[in-house]
Amino acid sequence: MSVSVESFLMDPHHDGTLQSRIRQMVAQGILSGRMRRGERMPSSRKLAAHLGVSRITVTLAYADLVADDYLRAEGRSGYFVSEGAPEPGDHPPARASGGDAVDWGRMLGHRPESVPMSLGKPRNWRDFRYPFVYGQADPTLFDHANWRGCMLQALGQKDFALMTDDNFDHDDPALVEYIARHTLPRRGILAAPDEILVTLGAQNALWLTAQLLLNQRRTAAIEDPGYPGLREILRQTRCRVVPVPVGAQGLEPARVPAGTDILFCTPSHHCPTGATLPLEARHALLHEAAARNTLIVEDDYEFEITHGRAPLPALKSLDREGRVIHVGSFSKSLFPGLRLGFLVGPAPFIREARALRATVLRHPPGLLQRAASHFLSLGYYDAMLRRLTRSFSQRRAVLLEAAQAEGLTIGGAVDVGGSSLWMRTPQGVSAETLARDLHEDSVLIEPGARFFDRPEEGDRYYRIAYSSITEERIPEGIARIARRLRSGNWT
Repeated sequence: MSVSVESFLMDPHHDGTLQSRIRQMVAQGILSGRMRRGERMPSSRKLAAHLGVSRITVTLAYADLVADDYLRAEGRSGYFVSEGAPEPGDHPPARASGGDAVDWGRMLGHRPESVPMSLGKPRNWRDFRYPFVYGQADPTLFDHANWRGCMLQALGQKDFALMTDDNFDHDDPALVEYIARHTLPRRGILAAPDEILVTLGAQNALWLTAQLLLNQRRTAAIEDPGYPGLREILRQTRCRVVPVPVGAQGLEPARVPAGTDILFCTPSHHCPTGATLPLEARHALLHEAAARNTLIVEDDYEFEITHGRAPLPALKSLDREGRVIHVGSFSKSLFPGLRLGFLVGPAPFIREARALRATVLRHPPGLLQRAASHFLSLGYYDAMLRRLTRSFSQRRAVLLEAAQAEGLTIGGAVDVGGSSLWMRTPQGVSAETLARDLHEDSVLIEPGARFFDRPEEGDRYYRIAYSSITEERIPEGIARIARRLRSGNWT
């Protein structure tokens, strides 16, 4: 790889001769890591023309750098960054003058929660032999060939305008039609196109909803434990956030406090315990919401991953007053990197959500929307979903059998589907410590503290998912967790 000549800029305020300034510019580029060992440098002729200096000045600067082993010369091939050049970490790069003049602690109007969203899912999770990590795609279950074909079809001349045009606030009509005619009716929901908005996943849908409905004078109720990403979204609105305890069957309608303006919930598959809100409780929740004039935001999380039973109707399908806003996503069932979801609500709300989305990101990428619409409409999505459901059901059965054999304690729902189990450690055992120690055994689990309003209340809980680990590795992974728990070294 060659270093681009355009990456060289001469600082007019720097003291010294032209030769010394060029030498320092190259040395700093190597020390900062912008120029790496073995990369070809611009020729002296090109660099001289770019900087507006004589060629001999650049040649002399290069010669100094060769003498100091920053560069090496290879006959007529030119100059290259030397294999003996310092590594970027060996010497701290020079900092720009006045770089610390701004007090960012005072200038930032808001600082997002410092707890990383990827806790329990390090970037190198695939290097672990027993990755019980949630929300990642299994390449053995993904339909690579047909997705590739749909991407190629979306790249064709016929779809060129949909891929390349700035559609400002509009979505792919074929994708919206599929959501309206196929996805939503399966949840018992009937919606017109002006009641649907495509989003960058469920996270983006929740953000748009919170920004439109909440402010400092309003109160939002959330599940506890619950989705930690939502908690940070609500902090950004400066609203009052009230946690509502979750029972064995999910959110308890009677425990939603009076004065709640917006309730956020996951009735189809509670995050993270896996509980499913019973049908009678859904009706009770809608009754309470009507009596208190509360809006409900329903995150229809993992409804499609069921094991041997049909999913219950969505809360939105039971709503007769237009007070439920429905959030759906293809990211969990298709693949998380897709980042495609949707909002469903009354037309006035969707109109404002569309306008807000346009001010931030216009619309999700047209290429992805069109490729997804092809994948969905051609039936590939349904076929893959059936394959996922069968595989997850088998993996869940193996995991439950292994957990029972090893004496592990399940802290959440057992028989409702999904792609994970909510677990509890023995008394006195920190799940955070357990997760850290298991790294030595090539095992990944997700500590549960971050799901709680008060993290200390969740230190005995952890989540183990089976979407990213093969069936044959599950028993040994569970055995390694059990061995760590039996080791008794928790001081």
